[in-house]
Amino acid sequence: MATTVRRTALNLPAAPLGPENPLPPLRTPAPPPVLDPRERAGLPRDMARQLGHRPLRTLLPTRLLDGYGRERTPTDLDAVVIENDRLRVTVLPGLGGRIHSLHHKPTGRELLHRNPVLQPAAFALNGAWFSGGIEWNIGATGHTTLTCAPLHAALVPAPDGGTMVRLWEWERLRDLPFQVDLWLPDDSDFLHVGVRIRNPHEQSAPVYWWSNIAIPETPDTRVLAPADEAWHFGYDHALTRVGVPEADGLDHTYPLRSEYPADHFYELPDGARRWIAALDADGHGLVQTSTDLLRGRKLFRWGHGKGGRRWQEWLSGPEGGGYAEIQAGLARTQLEHVPLEPGAAFSWLESYGPLAADPAAVHGGDWATATGEVAGRLEEALPRTAVEEAYAAWLPYADAEPGEVLATGSGWGALEVLRGGHRLPGTPFPTAALGEQQQPWRELLEHGTLPKPAPDGIPGPTPVSPPWRDMLETADADPHTEYHLGIAQWHADDRAQAVRSWERGRFRLLLAQALVAEGDTEAARAVFDAGFEVADLREGAGILGELWALVSDEPLPDAYDFRMSPPGA
Repeated sequence: MATTVRRTALNLPAAPLGPENPLPPLRTPAPPPVLDPRERAGLPRDMARQLGHRPLRTLLPTRLLDGYGRERTPTDLDAVVIENDRLRVTVLPGLGGRIHSLHHKPTGRELLHRNPVLQPAAFALNGAWFSGGIEWNIGATGHTTLTCAPLHAALVPAPDGGTMVRLWEWERLRDLPFQVDLWLPDDSDFLHVGVRIRNPHEQSAPVYWWSNIAIPETPDTRVLAPADEAWHFGYDHALTRVGVPEADGLDHTYPLRSEYPADHFYELPDGARRWIAALDADGHGLVQTSTDLLRGRKLFRWGHGKGGRRWQEWLSGPEGGGYAEIQAGLARTQLEHVPLEPGAAFSWLESYGPLAADPAAVHGGDWATATGEVAGRLEEALPRTAVEEAYAAWLPYADAEPGEVLATGSGWGALEVLRGGHRLPGTPFPTAALGEQQQPWRELLEHGTLPKPAPDGIPGPTPVSPPWRDMLETADADPHTEYHLGIAQWHADDRAQAVRSWERGRFRLLLAQALVAEGDTEAARAVFDAGFEVADLREGAGILGELWALVSDEPLPDAYDFRMSPPGA
């Protein structure tokens, strides 16, 4: 059958995500491990340079997703199914473009860990994350802030004359647009995935990408990659070089043979084909391969300990089954960020499909024989040159303009295109996508003023990049603008100036009110003694006198006396 694309609904027991947390996330994320000079001296030069390169100061401008619970009810999720006579691919565009299922029709095998529930947990950089399938991780070390967010999705022409599904969005932590093209040729056992990340700015940007693949796990599941060494990273946050397949007498290529969770980042030799596979006792399973730019490969294991088992139940429910993760990234490890020069792009092609190999070789005692067997079977199923040719064929279509719209993402990309005048063929961010959260910033961009929210309204998210900070600094200095300016200054690591912005205007009054509510009238009185002005005080407002009466028996100081009627009237 020819490849088809259709929209459908996937019904899963799901816990609602809840609303965004309205408070700006000002806390600095946990820093990556710091290696001493002797350890760094022994690293490959590019790895040493990229470790710790431009870590996040904050999670701004994103907001936290922490309003979910654990009460799951049957829920219809928008899904897109891409299908030929060999594979059926189920995609969730409203949840980060996650591939939920990769079903091989001739064998009836599900190649991925297909989570039977949608249960958020605090694993993403901004909170809510769920397990299973194939996740597209972009932004910074950790699970992407887009994991539970909608992406734009549409149909585009495929190189073979068929149809691809394009997913795209504006990643806000690094201020970069990206796209993921899902291309399933007719009669193919392999799904091709074309990825492009562009830097439309005038300065370099740190880039992080890892394709995260959850695979079913049994005691006999073995993960194989063409490497004899790996970088081990555990929950002690130490990065150490270990042998593959064994370290300290333990064969760690079998995820369930280890007790505790850990990462293994495989050191693939220069020139070696990029691939990783997870195969069961019979030698059957999933293989992922790519063009050479996507150099990193990783195994994450939960281990067989009680903690790891409990986490899997927490994420997938008691009937979800065990899983491990195999991953592919731009760098050797997930502690690195790769510089992308101004006006440049990273692009590559990945391929996902079934693999069958001789189980005696796969599970034998000789690692070279095991990896050689898998490499040979992969070459038969999908030659390395075929992947390179597919990439060359796809690349001109990366600029193809989308046709039928399948899903709509956020309006932040449209706002950035409006501000910067960026030309991004293939990934349109139309003005029509601007929503309620973006409208105040369009007003600032076009008229130089930031409209005030409704009296009882909650300030929306704050763009924090230098151009937006510059606009806030030149806008009228009312309390609402000062609030957003302080957030942008905090993100820029100008913490002292951020505090000064927040201390002007109504924020000191709010602090005094909060202290009174907590019963700390002495501290509230100190706020008055230090002095403040409320720039947007309304005519006839009695709040200053009322609050003073709660903190002091003394007469209201003249600086705060705006009373228009006698006390008590």
